[in-house]
Amino acid sequence: MMDTLLSALAALLTLQHLAYMLLGVSLGLVIGIIPGLGGIAGLSLLVPFLYGMDPISALGMLIGLVAVIPTSDTFSSVLMGIPGSSASQATVLDGFPMAKQGQAARALSAAFISSLFGGVVGAVILTGFVLIARPLILLFGSAELFMLALFGLSMVAVLAGRSLPKGLAACAVGLLIGSIGGAPATGEFRMIFNTEYLYDGIPLVIIGLGLFAIPEISDLLRKNSSIAEGNTLGSGWAMGFRDWWRNIFLSIRCSGFGCMIGAIPGLGGSVVDWIAYGHAVQTAKDTSQFGKGDPRGVVAPESANNAMQGGALLPTMLFGIPGSGSMAVFLGGMVLIGIEPGPSMVGPDLNITYSIIWSLALANIMGAGICLALARPISRLTAIPFQLLAPCMIALICFAAFQATRDLADLVALLAIGLIGILMKRFGWPRPALLIGYVLAPQAETFFYQALQFNGWEFLIRPGVLIIGALTLASIYFGLKNRVDDTGPTDETVVTSRASRGIQIVFAVAMLAFFSMALWDASQHSMLGSVFPMGVGIVGAVYGTILLVHLWRGHDDHPAFFDYEIVGDHVGNAGNSWFWTGPAWIAGLVVMTALVGFYIAMIVFFVAFLQVRAKASWSTTILMTACAAAFILGLAYMLSLNFPSGWLQSAYDLPWPIR
Repeated sequence: MMDTLLSALAALLTLQHLAYMLLGVSLGLVIGIIPGLGGIAGLSLLVPFLYGMDPISALGMLIGLVAVIPTSDTFSSVLMGIPGSSASQATVLDGFPMAKQGQAARALSAAFISSLFGGVVGAVILTGFVLIARPLILLFGSAELFMLALFGLSMVAVLAGRSLPKGLAACAVGLLIGSIGGAPATGEFRMIFNTEYLYDGIPLVIIGLGLFAIPEISDLLRKNSSIAEGNTLGSGWAMGFRDWWRNIFLSIRCSGFGCMIGAIPGLGGSVVDWIAYGHAVQTAKDTSQFGKGDPRGVVAPESANNAMQGGALLPTMLFGIPGSGSMAVFLGGMVLIGIEPGPSMVGPDLNITYSIIWSLALANIMGAGICLALARPISRLTAIPFQLLAPCMIALICFAAFQATRDLADLVALLAIGLIGILMKRFGWPRPALLIGYVLAPQAETFFYQALQFNGWEFLIRPGVLIIGALTLASIYFGLKNRVDDTGPTDETVVTSRASRGIQIVFAVAMLAFFSMALWDASQHSMLGSVFPMGVGIVGAVYGTILLVHLWRGHDDHPAFFDYEIVGDHVGNAGNSWFWTGPAWIAGLVVMTALVGFYIAMIVFFVAFLQVRAKASWSTTILMTACAAAFILGLAYMLSLNFPSGWLQSAYDLPWPIR
């Protein structure tokens, strides 16, 4: 055994391996900083260069990129309120409020130290766990995986905000959106309404950017100021380190959660950060600052999502079953360089397994170190007037959005989900609850059908199911006890006006109409194809009706009432813009893209926005537009991406790169 460990260490510490790992880390930093791209795009970009490479060098590049993306994606989550990838969604809840309070450097440093610690703890756990991992992973069947999905959904109790019916109705909306497309059991297409784009469902990147990025951009555009209040950055990395040290036991626990959940195929980074965030809330004595800028809301998910990468390597290496989407591409890279996943990885090739695990820890140290060095200078972005940042952010999120299916419909879907996100933020509907429902819908439905098919209803009395069920009930109890109110910046009683009450009722009726539409569509399908959306639709309709009664008959200070236009931190400020300013500019870009293609539309958009909205000089306008055009074109070239073409380009058959 000692010979194996020494052999792995010798391979890890060669200059060649370290150099290629640093190259992978550097590429991962760039990919992670760009919102919405994430590990799948980064690894896909790297795979073509692996042909003919030495396996040690290729592994160094792959692991360097895999390790650092959950670290570097924190930049956009904290600085812009845009989830950098699916693994950093929960970081937005407290990281972005900290940035708006002028504490961006503090939030970033706490996040990066937590990421470093989580990655190292994950590697330490895996070093001892790898030999006993195979039988433990095999204990998790479809029934247990279904219960784990329900455990993830129990986090909605934490994030329901002031009004529990709003939280549960929002989660039901997410579950229904997540079930759009083919039914796992029968292949029937649900809620597609003869729209080709919906056959494969709405991609995660569209949901994440629409729910979080569009509302924040719209809100910041209205204020005509920088992201950070008072153009200050606050304390630097030392304060963030102290935040992490005060919560080191929380970081240890969340790292363990991340490692264990990552090792279970099918869950991955889309849920582990929410479970860690929910655990932080459930175990806190004072939850008043969660959702408003509590460092614990950064430490917990960032510790978990880096440890998750190590856990996800286990099923990938031992069974050839990817633990996440990025691990699927990593698996292809392993095969390309001649490493076959399977039982041999804990037998004759155990030294390779340990080399991979320890490389992951070292890459985390490299990446976190670089990010810590960059945290303070990059956090200065929050002090720049937002009118100058907005066109860059809008172009980036639109570019990331049509990475999903490379279709113009991606931008239309982004705008539609963005409008829903704006209204949810205004009326206090918890957006994280919808996102959790969306992320867990496919797993919950698939594992439920499989458990029912393999075990019948007896799956409910399996020991693992009972244990996870008890944990879920405990999670719901503590979640209801320590709910996070992230609906607004004030702790005061919210009093609504008659006009505001009417608008909130209209929005609740629209949500009820969506549930009714889902129920009608479910009635058109077979029992196996309809039972999941039918059940979710009924639950959503019940809680939507309860909410509607509260809004219709409740007193003006009822917790169901919330209107950001009455209690928001922008109220009373001079120079606020029109409520629909942000969506109007994005809609203009989408319409122009439909006419002349994305690339030309983006250039015109930049010039128009900087001249009309930002009142920038012509020299600034030309420089920023040229830099943005070159950057986007370079990204498209590296990713072999054709931009969405417009009607005029299709009519005249103009060549790439203009379209």
